Amino acid sequence: MNLNPINLIKRLKCVDALNESCYHSFSMQERKPNFLSRFWEGLQRESQWFRPGLGYKRWLILVFIGITLLAVGLALVILDVYRNVPDTWWLPIISTLSLRFLDRPIRVFIFGGIGVVLILIGIWGSNRSLLKPFVQPGKSLVEALDSYRRRDRGPRIVVLGGGHGLASLLRGLKEYTHNITAIVTVTDDGGSSGELRKSMGVLPPGDIRNCLAALSNNEDLLSQVFQYRFANGAGLEGHSLGNLLITALTEITGSFEEAVAESGRVLAVFGQVLPSTLTDVRLLADLEIQDGKRIHVSGESQIRETEGHVRRLWLDPANTPAFPPAISAVLSADLIVIGPGSLYSSMLPNLLVRDLAEAVRVSQALKFFICNVATERGETDRFNCLDHVRAVEEHVGVGMFDLVICNNHFEGYLGHDVDWVRMDPDLMQHTSVYCADLIDPDHPWRHNSERLSKAVMDLFYERTGPLVE
Repeated sequence: MNLNPINLIKRLKCVDALNESCYHSFSMQERKPNFLSRFWEGLQRESQWFRPGLGYKRWLILVFIGITLLAVGLALVILDVYRNVPDTWWLPIISTLSLRFLDRPIRVFIFGGIGVVLILIGIWGSNRSLLKPFVQPGKSLVEALDSYRRRDRGPRIVVLGGGHGLASLLRGLKEYTHNITAIVTVTDDGGSSGELRKSMGVLPPGDIRNCLAALSNNEDLLSQVFQYRFANGAGLEGHSLGNLLITALTEITGSFEEAVAESGRVLAVFGQVLPSTLTDVRLLADLEIQDGKRIHVSGESQIRETEGHVRRLWLDPANTPAFPPAISAVLSADLIVIGPGSLYSSMLPNLLVRDLAEAVRVSQALKFFICNVATERGETDRFNCLDHVRAVEEHVGVGMFDLVICNNHFEGYLGHDVDWVRMDPDLMQHTSVYCADLIDPDHPWRHNSERLSKAVMDLFYERTGPLVE
């Protein structure tokens, strides 16, 4: 007996409830779309070019007007030649090509229709040829243009913080708007940034490098190169290539802010990354240790490594001026987001810069505070969401935030001496609170960039409605 599966399938008979055959070898075969179906689908696909918001129709109308005027001028020349030249052998040919044997309305319809079709085909082909290198694989040209225009008209968002938390949020927000400004702390004095700060006298570039890579339009190879860290090599071990590039550009351009801007152009960044200040500042803190005594600690890295609770935080010099473009960005923002990131070494140092906290307070923008997912050793041990908010308010005053965003999903291993940051019920009486599942399943101590950015944008549009031109 032949037990070939193909033969067995062929011998199967499909029947209905009345034991009648319910399979027809012709009617149930996969049908290929005919010419009209394919033409209609193509017409529907290409008609997407005319939907509102693409900014395409205005230029198409201008092209039509220009071609019409050109055609009128050419027609007048031909008409003048046709009427004034003597009879020649080629006049009957022109008469035939101009379809003079047909009524004038019919000729207008024929030539006009052919002209419109040729114009559309020409514009369509030239657009595809010019823009094809810039369209991502698997994405149509119309979708790419629509996505760009939508993000180009997106809300003006300012994010304050530093570290991996800020970079994670920026990576998600860039899918919604190009008008992003990241204001980054410059108090880092450890690792590669600290070494470059001491030896080269530049502001620490590490957090700025992370934000530039997160906002890059192409986070593949180029951003990986920018983030590459040397594992060995005399003088290179521990340094990031991006940190070295920003330092080199600072030497070339003579200005740290210009070096950051040039690095952004190299990475095709949409938005901007700004230091909170251009002053060489140090972070100072009073810590309460186990026996109740207070000790004075200088330097961000020392504050992280010293055991104890931070009771007071300030900058040296205390009257550090803010970077003016950062103030302008805050005052013109539609939404200001503070966090996520290390509470005492990333978020608060920005707000301790003179005038920056006051600019945030007086800005007409909505203000969201994003609470961390997990505590951080040496900084926020045993902190809940309310403790985070109170720590900020103790340094910059109360009533700064319109909404606090917290995580309410607590699954996964966080590591030794790390706890979940949970929402305290008393926080509901203190300010408006939104809770959702915001963690990254692969790294539960961090936010998921897509979930967090979607929550931020949904909450923003819920309160303001979509922004339109």
